[in-house]
Amino acid sequence: MVTDLRIQPVDGDVMLEQWRHVHNVIVPPAAMGLDEVRERSGRYRLENAYLGDVLVGCSTVRPPEGEEGVATVIARVLPEFRGRGFGRALYEKGLGCARGLGARVIETCVLAVNEEGLRFAVARGFVEVERYVLEGETEVWVDLRLAPAEV
Repeated sequence: MVTDLRIQPVDGDVMLEQWRHVHNVIVPPAAMGLDEVRERSGRYRLENAYLGDVLVGCSTVRPPEGEEGVATVIARVLPEFRGRGFGRALYEKGLGCARGLGARVIETCVLAVNEEGLRFAVARGFVEVERYVLEGETEVWVDLRLAPAEV
């Protein structure tokens, strides 16, 4: 367990900008402006992770939707901070949040070129359900679903 990691809900423009920075470093094809992040924060739970005062990552929890109660949990860690348990801590906190919101199914989404992200998801029990390219784009995205025994 990472004891000196602080995970906080995004609140205010400074934290929105920090969340945006991590998101855009990890998923450059889906880079967002501050207004887009602000809008997203009204629909999803966004959190930032800090080691002391240093930003190391962020997460997104999309609340459960549909009859299946599908929630999406995404953990992002800046490359220079990977391999220290920060992603696991972000993911576990996001998973707890999704479950607290009533999620019965957990999904995540990773760029196919992000091999570290795919390995991270598979190591936590996710299985690939779909690969796709968004209209007008060229990047391949991978949707993964947590195996039922893991939810």
